[in-house]
Amino acid sequence: MIFNKGQVLLIVMFIPLFLMGQDHSFSQFYASPMYLNPSMAGNTACARLALNYRNQWPTIPQAYNTYQLTYDQSLPAISSGYGVSVYTDQQADNAFSITSLSGAYSYQVQLSQKMVMSAGLQASYTQNRLDWNNLVFADQIALDGSVSNSTLETPPENNDVAYVDFSTGLTFDWDGKYYGGLAVHHMNEPVNSFYADENAFLPMKISVHGGMAFEIEPAIHNKKTTTISPNLLYQQQGKFHQLNLGLYVHIRPFVFGTWFRHNFENPDAAIVLLGLQHNDLKIGYSYDYSLSDLGSFSGGAHEVSLSWNFCIYVEKNRKVRAIKCPEF
Repeated sequence: MIFNKGQVLLIVMFIPLFLMGQDHSFSQFYASPMYLNPSMAGNTACARLALNYRNQWPTIPQAYNTYQLTYDQSLPAISSGYGVSVYTDQQADNAFSITSLSGAYSYQVQLSQKMVMSAGLQASYTQNRLDWNNLVFADQIALDGSVSNSTLETPPENNDVAYVDFSTGLTFDWDGKYYGGLAVHHMNEPVNSFYADENAFLPMKISVHGGMAFEIEPAIHNKKTTTISPNLLYQQQGKFHQLNLGLYVHIRPFVFGTWFRHNFENPDAAIVLLGLQHNDLKIGYSYDYSLSDLGSFSGGAHEVSLSWNFCIYVEKNRKVRAIKCPEF
């Protein structure tokens, strides 16, 4: 019993870090393109419906569970795209939860025969909810492991906080071989506190991502072409910095990936990915092996993505091609 309460206490200790304003993140960030960069809304041949699920630190009961559902649609006749998404992030057995609804619009421009660029805007409505009675603080735990109902901690004035914020982004594609982008989330830095503290705002998040794709022709006729794609993602939010370096190998219909995620203060995780693409259906599974001090105690993270591409209508005269990027 002492061990379980210690786990709960550990979760509570980490909650303030997230209240200071760090977004959740997906290891399969290209499987959630609109969340990565608003300019990727509608970056598909027709329409796309995607579901993402992440279970972080599974050996700590109900530590972090994130769900996201996204629909986006291309409008090739006007070189545009749009999308809507909803996600919920549940922490510490729902002691703290985040629910957000977002809408994005993108516009593509063919700058040259080889160069395509897309710009996007996104607006989001987010609600944070705190279940104070579900928290356990250090002064509630006795030496024998028993837990009392009283604490000296002061409850907040409001257990629900809602705000609206705005994000923007740019992506480019050069000849279907080189691609990248820049995104800025929370441009208005909304106040994000359960207490009356205007200094407790959500910091702006800056993301830089890019990569390249090389096709290796098969040595034997009729063998499948292999595509190798090295990629990187750098994110900065407040004092938090994170760098992802990785490689995808696409041997149709399979995608294999490996990543190293570094938080600058300490190595964070090694990530492996297995994806399957069959016609218009894509499914991916990844596992994060923790390299930080949490190590085996956390259990890493499991992540699953599911995507379905389909056409509501067929646009024969597409003016601008979709920007090339990995599927996961």
